[in-house]
Amino acid sequence: MSRVFAKPLPAGSMLLLALFVSVLLSAIAVSYCAHWNRQLLNSLYAELSVRDKAQAEWGRLVLEQSTWTAHSRIENLATGQLKMRIPEPGEVRMVAP
Repeated sequence: MSRVFAKPLPAGSMLLLALFVSVLLSAIAVSYCAHWNRQLLNSLYAELSVRDKAQAEWGRLVLEQSTWTAHSRIENLATGQLKMRIPEPGEVRMVAP
């Protein structure tokens, strides 16, 4: 049987190995952070798009509401469909509180 003797590691090799592993982990962390940043930016742009669509819809609804509640439209509906009119001065009666 022959014995194999292990050679001792040179001085500083453990430090070099630790530095190599830390540089490798740092590179992986930078890559992961860049990927995560892109994902967050994409989700931000998606949410901004949803907000812009909601604001456009809100603007359309406000315009529609102002159209439906225009005084001239209400007056035309009151006189045309409901047969309402402004009373004559003789038809007005004052009620005491």
